[in-house]
Amino acid sequence: MFSKYLKTLSILKKFLFINFVIFTIIGLFTFIYLNNIQPSLIKKKSQNHTNIINNTIDNILRLDVKFQSDDIRRFLFSTRFIFQNLDRVIFFDDQLNLIGDTDTLDLDPRSFSTRLDKIEFESLDNEEIEKTIEEKNIKIDEKKPVSFKDILKNYSSSENLGAPYTFTQEDFNQFNVTTIKNVTKNEINLGYVAITENANEIKTAIDERKAFVIRTAISVGFVILIFSFVLSRYFIKPIQNLVGYTIRIKEKSQIKPGIENLKKRNDELGLLSNSLEDMTNELQNRVTHAENFSTDLVHEIRNPLASLKSASEILQDTNDSEQRNRLLNILSHDVQRIERLITDYSQMLKDEVALSKEKMKKIDIEPIIQSVVDDYNNIHQVKKGIKIEYKNDGKDKYLINGIENRIEQIIANLLDNSISFSKDGANVFVDVSVNGKNQISIKIIDEGQGFKEKDTSRIFKRFYSNRPEKFGEHSGLGLNIVKNLVELHDGEIVASNRIDKEGAMIEIRFPNV
Repeated sequence: MFSKYLKTLSILKKFLFINFVIFTIIGLFTFIYLNNIQPSLIKKKSQNHTNIINNTIDNILRLDVKFQSDDIRRFLFSTRFIFQNLDRVIFFDDQLNLIGDTDTLDLDPRSFSTRLDKIEFESLDNEEIEKTIEEKNIKIDEKKPVSFKDILKNYSSSENLGAPYTFTQEDFNQFNVTTIKNVTKNEINLGYVAITENANEIKTAIDERKAFVIRTAISVGFVILIFSFVLSRYFIKPIQNLVGYTIRIKEKSQIKPGIENLKKRNDELGLLSNSLEDMTNELQNRVTHAENFSTDLVHEIRNPLASLKSASEILQDTNDSEQRNRLLNILSHDVQRIERLITDYSQMLKDEVALSKEKMKKIDIEPIIQSVVDDYNNIHQVKKGIKIEYKNDGKDKYLINGIENRIEQIIANLLDNSISFSKDGANVFVDVSVNGKNQISIKIIDEGQGFKEKDTSRIFKRFYSNRPEKFGEHSGLGLNIVKNLVELHDGEIVASNRIDKEGAMIEIRFPNV
């Protein structure tokens, strides 16, 4: 359920949602920590108070001090060094009457009585209890002011009498921690000892931690907002533009969102934008190429099909053997034509797929050409008496960046074309050299009929129409395939008629590396 919900959100919303969850979890743990740290600090104070109270009670019992004002006051004077680091130690008899207070230790003994009455009035009347650490069955209404004496009364009547009881007070920006414990002898309650200590450092520590948490939360929130803005402005919106770009391409819309600004970026998004546009342009060119080619192919097949249909219809009605033979030759010629078209078309599609997977490397084309020439000599010298003569200008190597089997395909296709239009016993010449422009030149020269077109560049177009009579052996795709392969190798191809005699010459030029 949760994962499904996340999948429906945008990247920015996912980022904000995840940060909100993390922020909430951290805030919860912080809240728990802050709520527990104060009781922990107070507990440490309480333990220290309890130790001092226990030591005081031990001394009182050991010295057999009576829980009366005079005895307690003498005890305080004799043992005041014990309490010098404490703010205040107070003694009460079993009737909850104040009988001693360390606040009087610095006064003249003659003024004890007067001062003690004043202290009793200050300490026991109208003091508001903010919070208790442990209830110990003591019930206090926190909405009403509670006096020290009320606390003491509740403690004296509780089930936990005999155990230390700690509570806190906050009055006039003073945070005090007080611990009370009763004194017993032979299971008889003698009175009570209370230690009150100023603990503003606890309050300060808590306030500092709260302030730190608040400052941190505000800072983190501010950083998240800034990061969200940067994420949205510089990453999310560009990605949305790219998505919009692809959608409009898919919908074949003429209106495309501009990614020109993205292409100018030097980061990964800039590279992605350029790659996406290049891929889009390549795919569009491929689609256009496929559409145009399909149209041309349909047109080329339609003509021999019409011829086949007409010839077959006439063949059914004729009894003339000579005419039947002529019609059968037409049928055979057109069938070969269609077969060749389909074969070459299929091969071209395979080549395009293969080319996308092949990588170019530095190769020496001289042994490749020599090998193809040797293979064709072995076949066509025997078959048609055609001899292929190979020569070069004597260089050690002819290096280009290319694909070896594609160079073989280029040379083989051109030799096929030259041999097809050559008479039996004719010669075909292959000449390899380095021209003045530091290009590797490959010339294939035949003794055939030459080209009828003045503009010989037209012969490289698909389904070249002004063909010689013997063109039935060809589909009209061979030279177009050769031209595409040559251009793939950053080369160029030109065709011309021979000047010295009848025949044609095709020259290929590759950059020399």
